[in-house]
Amino acid sequence: MRKLLLAAVSVVLGAASVQAADLAAHYTKAPMMAAAYDWTGFYIGGNVGGQWGSADPTTSTVFSPTGYFAASSVPGIAAVGAQNVNSSSVTGGFTAGYNWQVSRAVLGLEGDINYFGFKGGATGSAVYPCCAPTAFTVSSQVSADWLATIRGRIGFLAAPTWLLYATGGAAIAEVKGNFNFTDTFAAATESAAIRDTRVGWTAGAGTEYAFGGGWSLKAEYLYVDLGRASATSTNLAAFVPAISFPSNVYTHSVDIKSNIVRVGVNYKFGGPVVARY
Repeated sequence: MRKLLLAAVSVVLGAASVQAADLAAHYTKAPMMAAAYDWTGFYIGGNVGGQWGSADPTTSTVFSPTGYFAASSVPGIAAVGAQNVNSSSVTGGFTAGYNWQVSRAVLGLEGDINYFGFKGGATGSAVYPCCAPTAFTVSSQVSADWLATIRGRIGFLAAPTWLLYATGGAAIAEVKGNFNFTDTFAAATESAAIRDTRVGWTAGAGTEYAFGGGWSLKAEYLYVDLGRASATSTNLAAFVPAISFPSNVYTHSVDIKSNIVRVGVNYKFGGPVVARY
């Protein structure tokens, strides 16, 4: 009996030893950390797109008892001088800015300078109310070669690498206008030019997608309003030989408004990378 018990104990202890060996420690690796894109940092880029806009140049004069015009001519000139110019062109240029990411919000300051390409003209004629069939003609030319903006941006992350944003700030451009008045009554002529660096405003919205290595693609829309620039002239002359009529003061003005749609690519320098599991 004693031998039988010793044999049974040996079998049990052997089985337990084998089971303990099978229960050796197993280790599970911790999940690897993945790098999340961080929008904080300075960036530069380029853009290309198109603009379509309009301008409303105006030409008017005043009645003077010692002047050239009959009283009925003044409102007629103002009516013909209220003109409209439409323009569309390709735009393109360079961008620089800085972003601050706070959780899922991204705040930024951005500036750009672009070829604007706004250009157009209009011409109108009418018969003098007092003196048919003689008539007068008003011509306007409007242009702005370049456009710069300084804007704030505020957005939120629809995904870690996908930004939706609104933007707004100042728009700056050199607005140019050329105006001419002529008639067939006494070969009257008048002309004026406007050269004015205008500071207006712009607002819009866009989206930007980061695709690695600091690079991102964006698409945005901007509305630009450069306000109104004006100039006066007193150089009306008529008859042969020419007689000047400085009391007939002319006022010319022009405004430019434009819609811009463009796409661009940016490269961000440095900036922290936030680790996540």
